[in-house]
Parts: sequence; structure tokens; C-alpha cells
Amino acid sequence: MAFAAIKKDRENWRVTPNLLDYERICAAFSWQETERQLEGLPGKRGLNIAHEAIDRHANGPLRDHLALRWLGKQGEARDFSYGDLYRLTNQFANVLRTLGVGKGHRVFALAGRIPELYIAALGTLKNGSVFCPLFSAFGPEPIQQRLTIAEGKVLVTTDLLYGRRKISELRSALPHLEHVLVIGDPDDPSPPGTHNFRKLMAEASDRFEIPPTDPEDMALIHFTSGTTGRPKGAVHVHKAVIAHHITGTYALDFHPDDIFWCTADPGWVTGTSYGIISPMTHGISSIIDEADFDAERWYRLIQEQRVTVWYTAPTAVRMLMKAGTGIIRKYDLSSLRFISSVGEPLNPEAVVWGTEAFGLPIHDNWWQTETGGIMIANYRAMPIRPGSMGKPLPGIEAAIVHPHKDGTVDVLTEAGVQGELALRPGWPSMFRGYLHEEERYRKCFAAGWYLTGDLARKDADGYFWFVGRADDVIKSAGHLIGPFEVESALMEHPAVAEAGVIGKPDPLIGEAVKAFVSLKRGCEPSETLRKELLGHARSRLGPAVAPREIDFRDSVPKTRSGKIMRRLLKARELGLPEGDISTLEND
Repeated sequence: MAFAAIKKDRENWRVTPNLLDYERICAAFSWQETERQLEGLPGKRGLNIAHEAIDRHANGPLRDHLALRWLGKQGEARDFSYGDLYRLTNQFANVLRTLGVGKGHRVFALAGRIPELYIAALGTLKNGSVFCPLFSAFGPEPIQQRLTIAEGKVLVTTDLLYGRRKISELRSALPHLEHVLVIGDPDDPSPPGTHNFRKLMAEASDRFEIPPTDPEDMALIHFTSGTTGRPKGAVHVHKAVIAHHITGTYALDFHPDDIFWCTADPGWVTGTSYGIISPMTHGISSIIDEADFDAERWYRLIQEQRVTVWYTAPTAVRMLMKAGTGIIRKYDLSSLRFISSVGEPLNPEAVVWGTEAFGLPIHDNWWQTETGGIMIANYRAMPIRPGSMGKPLPGIEAAIVHPHKDGTVDVLTEAGVQGELALRPGWPSMFRGYLHEEERYRKCFAAGWYLTGDLARKDADGYFWFVGRADDVIKSAGHLIGPFEVESALMEHPAVAEAGVIGKPDPLIGEAVKAFVSLKRGCEPSETLRKELLGHARSRLGPAVAPREIDFRDSVPKTRSGKIMRRLLKARELGLPEGDISTLEND
């Protein structure tokens, strides 16, 4: 659809998109001007994420505006205005100060999607301490690993998780962990050696002045799994809030009256950057759902809460597809005006399905734990090319490159050529290091570019297309095959719900393509279906790219952020060490 056609359809938009003229806004964009949209600490004392997310609204006309609506598993609900969060986060900052926790100290949170988690995150940032979220489903080993690497001083958790995750047994191996705050009934005794979170909160003052905060002060540590057993701690600073804010404007198209629902858990970066920070810097209302995925519950939530902007993951989209469109007709989802997805690249058929199911396409976008915020996106006012990552955000320079071992880089300008996706450093939410791993951090950069480790290509119109992780790409008979392309082709078959593809060592061609397939409800594995899928893939991709083997699985292993764990599929297929599987959704 050309820009003229988009302009013609403006009367059909309830709200005019923020990024209506992509080229003009990109040409005029500057990060310095964007920072002026934020307030900064009073008295020119720096830039603090929590001030921009909470205090500036609570001290202005949005004081009584709904910030968070929490929906519990059992149907309970709690509302928090910006004024409420101002007082509660002040109390938590005072709790930390009373405990001797100060600037730079690491505060970990191990909890489900409950209000106290959000209060702890923002109160930690107010205090100048560093917030480190953990997945509530982590077992004792990944909890201990992360607390050890980051020298965690405080752990906030629930009474249930404290017992289930055997925190008391871990403490002897965690010399830096001085305080465990357990969220439970304020009248009940806390486990030995812990503090009662709610009791401390009740005793704390709700007045707090955020100390001077340099924009480069450490704010967040997000752990990302690697191919080895040791997770990496990506360090982000308070200046990242500038990118969180503007990407909410352009990539998620936030407007003042929006009701926003980000389904991500704050245990991973999307749940913090876009489940907490970005919507709050815009002063909009967010829905927080404590419960796990359930298609009927999700559709009912959108209907009852009148959600306008919905940010979810490809895994969830595929699960909704698996449930079918019949269930959707039972609900009024007309409040939705924008749907976006992140995690694993969204297969083309999922984009198309969104239009059939909701009357809206699902807009894919791309970023990483290391980038801290959305870098490439399909925008509301821009034509979607199903399967594409979209175009870079204003202020982001992206390129396809070929790095050399001597540290030089060739920038590949020819359309359609495959190479490594690289970004020009300088955006505010770029990670500032891997904690205690300087050499590993340095290796991410070459010749003035951040090397993402993702292979991609760029078409003649500037759209980027994901091929696969550099270590996932399959080398078969001289061909470089991106697993995502094969997975997408398989998912076009009406029986396939999910697919994961790996390269399997082959003495003749180097690697043979092997697929693992999960079927939709009502479809059963059979040799006939296997042959049908092999034939379907060959007709779509050609014999050089199509899989030679297909195995059926009940589910494809993936992280809780929606990424298919191809390396885990490969390790299990070949009997190799599995590496870090702490972020695995199901094991």
C-alpha cells in the first residue's frame, strides 16, 4: 500500500498513527531532542527511570489516572493510580534505605506478576539501586547463578517461592545476599532470617527524594542465556528510558487514552522495558494479568478491559492459532487498534491470521536483551510485508555486514544479500557491558558496529528480513539455510502448529536439514502426514533447502520469551551438553 493510499484511509483510523511519515521523521530525528520530552530530576540532578515513569505524572494532572490494573488468578482486581504508585514506590525506596541498601547495590525480584513486583522494581530504581528480575519459574540453580554473578544484596520473593525454590538452602553459598524480603501476610511470622515485605512497607514513610542520578548510572541487569552453562548479565543504565519512551511512541503507537496489555513477564526484558517502563513514561493505563496463558481468559480480558494496544509473543500467537478462530467470535474485541509481537520472528502465516481473526494484522518487531528496546519494527501506518522485521526506528542505523577475523567489516549494500545484522552504537538503551565479562562485551563490536549475532537480509525498499542466529544457520551442500525460512514454510501447512529446524551432521553434504513439528489440535502424527509435510516443504522451498527428516513432537522447546531453542533441539538430537536451559518454557 503506497503512502497516498494510507493517507486516503485516515478516516478509518480512530487515532492517527504517531509515525505517519517515516522518512520525514527519520530525517529530522535526534536523541537530544527526544530527551527533552522527558523531565529530568528537579534541580538538574540527572535522569532517573522511576521519576520519568511515576513521579512526574504523580506530581501533575495524571496523579489520579489509572497506571496499573492488576487481575488476579482467582478473579480479584486491584487498581493503582500514578499517585498510589508514587507513595508505594517511595515506601519501598525507604525500606531499602533503612536496610542499608544504596546506589549500585543489586536488588533481585523472584515473583509472579503481582503488584509488589512492580512496586519493588520502581522503588529500587528510585533508590539508585539496580533492579535484577528473575523468572518465577526458575529453579534453585539458575537463581543461585544469577545472584552470584551480580552479587545480589537483596532478594524480594513470595512466601510460596521462598519454600519451593529452597532459598534458605542457597543462602550459605551467597555471601553477598544480606536481605530476603518475603511477601506474605503482615501478621504472619516470616521464615527465619527473612523480613516481612508488607510489614516493612507499612512502617516506611511514603516521602522520598530521589538522589542525584547520572544518566549513565547502572539501573537494570537482564540475564540472557548462552550456549554455555553460564548466563550473561547485560547491564543497562538510566539513560535507557529515552529509548523506552520514544519506541513506545513510534513502534507501539501509544496515545494518552490507551489501555495497554503487555503479556510478557518482567522476568525477561520485554516485561520490564514495555511491561513497566515505556507505558508509564507515557502516562497510560496498563493491564497486568497474573494468570498463565488461556485463550478464553485472554479474549475475555481484552473485551472486559477494552484493551487498545496489545503486545505479545509469537508463542502466544501460535497457541491462539492452535485454538482456532471459532472461540474469537464469542467476544467483542473491537477495542483493539494495534497488535504487536516480539520474541522469535513472527511467521508470515501468523501475520495473515491476525487479519482474519481480529481484523488487524500482527506487527512484528525485532530487538534483543542487549539493545534494551525495539530497534526494527513494522509500524502502524506502514505496509506490512509478512515475515519481515520491518524498518529501523528513527535514530537507529542498521546494516547488513560481513565481519572479518581482523576486526574489519564489509557493509553489504546489495539488496537481498545475506549477512550479519549490525547496528551503529549510540542509542540510549544499548547495553553498557556484560557484568564481569569485558572481553565478551568487546567481541560484540567491530569497526564502529554492534554485531547482533543475527543473520538477516535487506530488500530494495529497506525492509529487513530475519534469517536466523549465526550459530543456527545450516550449511548444507554449499548452501546457507536459515531455519526460520524452513519453519515458516512448514507452518503454512494446515496441520502444523509449530516447527523447529536444525542442521544434522551429514558426511556427504555437511549438514542435513531436520525439522521437529508440533501439530494442531485434532491432527495426529502418521507416516502419511510425515510424507505429506516433506512433499509440501520440497514444493515450497526446493530439494536443497527442504528438510530431509521430520520428527513429531508434542511441543517445540522455547524460552519464555518465545524463542525456539534450536540449539537445545540439536543438543538433544546429537547427545551433546544442553548448556543453559534456565529460560526454557517447558522441560
